[in-house]
Amino acid sequence: MALIVSHQIRTREFGKSIPEADRKVLERSARIALATPIAGEGLPRGTRLLKAYATSPDGPRRIVYLLSVADADLFLLFFRDKKDSVGANITMKNKAFKAQLHKHLGMLGEDIENGAYDVMELS
Repeated sequence: MALIVSHQIRTREFGKSIPEADRKVLERSARIALATPIAGEGLPRGTRLLKAYATSPDGPRRIVYLLSVADADLFLLFFRDKKDSVGANITMKNKAFKAQLHKHLGMLGEDIENGAYDVMELS
C-alpha cells in the first residue's frame, strides 16, 4: 500500500514541500481501517473517497483520500484545518467541498498522466 501525492495538490495543500510534522500525520492517518467512506460524484472507476481525522502540531486536520480499490493505494486529495470551508463539512452537501473535489480530481489526473507525483510507502 502506498500514499500518492500529486505535485499540484501538494503545492495547494502544503506549499513547496510537505513539512516533516505533516508528513508524520499523513503516515499515521493513511489507514483504510481508520478512515470513513464518503459519497462522491464523478470519481474514477474503481475508486472510493475516504475521510480521516488527525491531529497535527497545528491542530485538528481533515484529510480526504481517493482509494484505488484494486491495489489499496491512497491518493491524497485534501489536508485541511477543520475550520476551513472544505474541512468543516466534508460531504457532497457542502458546495465548497464539492467544487474543490472536482478541481482536485482534475489536478490528480493531470499529474498522474504527467508523472508529477511522489509516492510514500506505508507499512
